[in-house]
Amino acid sequence: MKRIFYSIATTLLLISCNNNTQSEASVEKDNRPNIVIFFIDDLGYGDLGCYGSEVTTPNIDALCNEGIQFANYHTAATCSPSRSMLLTGVDNHLTGMGNMIEIMADNQFDQPGYEGYMSQNVVTLPSLLKDAGYHTYMAGKWHLGKSKESLPAARGFEQSITLVESGADNWEKKSYLPLYDYVHFYEGFEETDLPEDFFSSNYYIDRLKEYIDADRSEDRKPFFAYASFQAQHYPHQAPQSYTDHYMNSYQGGWDELIAKRYARQVELGLMPAGLEIKANPIAPIWQDLSDEEKKIQSKKMAIYAGMLENLDANIGRFISYLKEINEYDNTVFLFISDNGADNNEQDKVFPDWYAANFDMSYDKMGLKGSYMNYGPGWAGASGTPLKSFKGSASEGGMRVPMIIAGPGIQKGVLTNEFVFVSDITPTLLEMLNIDVPRGIYKGREVHDITGNSILSFLQGNSESSYSQSKYVVYELAGSAAIFRDNYKLTKNNPPFGDKQWRLFHLIDDPTESNDLSDSNPEMVKDMLDYYNQFTEDVKLIEVPEDYNPVLQVQKNVERNNVEELKEKVPVTFE
Repeated sequence: MKRIFYSIATTLLLISCNNNTQSEASVEKDNRPNIVIFFIDDLGYGDLGCYGSEVTTPNIDALCNEGIQFANYHTAATCSPSRSMLLTGVDNHLTGMGNMIEIMADNQFDQPGYEGYMSQNVVTLPSLLKDAGYHTYMAGKWHLGKSKESLPAARGFEQSITLVESGADNWEKKSYLPLYDYVHFYEGFEETDLPEDFFSSNYYIDRLKEYIDADRSEDRKPFFAYASFQAQHYPHQAPQSYTDHYMNSYQGGWDELIAKRYARQVELGLMPAGLEIKANPIAPIWQDLSDEEKKIQSKKMAIYAGMLENLDANIGRFISYLKEINEYDNTVFLFISDNGADNNEQDKVFPDWYAANFDMSYDKMGLKGSYMNYGPGWAGASGTPLKSFKGSASEGGMRVPMIIAGPGIQKGVLTNEFVFVSDITPTLLEMLNIDVPRGIYKGREVHDITGNSILSFLQGNSESSYSQSKYVVYELAGSAAIFRDNYKLTKNNPPFGDKQWRLFHLIDDPTESNDLSDSNPEMVKDMLDYYNQFTEDVKLIEVPEDYNPVLQVQKNVERNNVEELKEKVPVTFE
């Protein structure tokens, strides 16, 4: 059903009082819509109720029903490249995130496009919204640089409380990875501490509400709120009451859970029936585990589910708040995951460090002082029915949930239309009638947006999000994908693959089981030709032949221990 998009107010009328002050009554409300992005960390394709999960997520599911649910949305396979493309609409090799700093190859350090922080050669969405008269707020994980020039406060956010590293403990100001000696939270430009009752998802929603409330009494401007949650990134932690809901839910193991979720996805229309879902090659066989091991593993997934239910409850709190202040009906919501589910088990790579810094006991799991990640078995279930994990260019690393809802957006639509993370910024800019910078922004040279606006599709004015001739290219750490007309040509470097290019049709074969490259050599050549031109255009630096991201993390930990990595991305202001 086609819908007419609301007209967008372009002026703010100020009526001066005798004493030259302004009050809410003296300012005509700017009727442009608020924009809210809920950005979730490491959420798998099958984790939400509306994507086939058993986890209770009523508030997120409601957004599915009230807007458009995307079954074929893709993003970068790791955190910071995804975040940089989301907030700029520009390819990650041009944003400074050609690779993630934690897995940066030795030959990529100090190279253009591989700075490890968001480059000044791109313009951020919050900067453009702020220029256009929006309030801009952020709460949560940043992971796009630590220097003064790289913080959210320097990249367009009026108010921000942010974790600058790739992750942290959810209960306290504490590192989760031996790569960092400690973590940093900033309020604007000032480093800050956390309250005693801190729990990440609760706290970030509280702070966004504070920011909005503070400005509501001063003016009637619309706002952009970026809630960048630490959930569902490890360490997986949750208030006990949420974990308790799921303590009896996962005794059947990951294969049983995958089967249940896939059946529900078929019922919902997310996935075709009859897909070949291969056994997870790196997960233990559930039946071979001892009763004690099954008990531990079941609790790990219960904590993950409890963390997700808590996240949903906080999203519900924020939506209820917007309804209370009469802003809900004039707000466009985007719910997005930054990449696929993470199978990482760093506690097995650095066991002594985790034992020294966390209580690893069963009774403490998920609570303050503990550390837990759920490993490849449950990560495979999170990504149901897709292949592989975060970091991989396979669908399990790149295809994730996305929901868009709000005024002017089609309602109750489930779509298989392809969308990529760099499409978000140009879509919102077109929605708000904000000019896109072309080469120059405030006197400095900037890269043009590479993403594609899907506004016409959101409004119901076009049947497709992309033209059939449109290419989308992705590369990170040697793994790569080229998308065109529902085909995907992809390769994965170790540990995810064998560096061989394979061709799949994503609508018929989302599990990437049927390689079509031999029967479509001309298509493969055409897509590779485009990829090779792309690598030249973005000055892509290939990782060495022997590169392995897991081993590279260990090398970069050693580099960090001798201060070299800290010098590359400084923590303190100069």
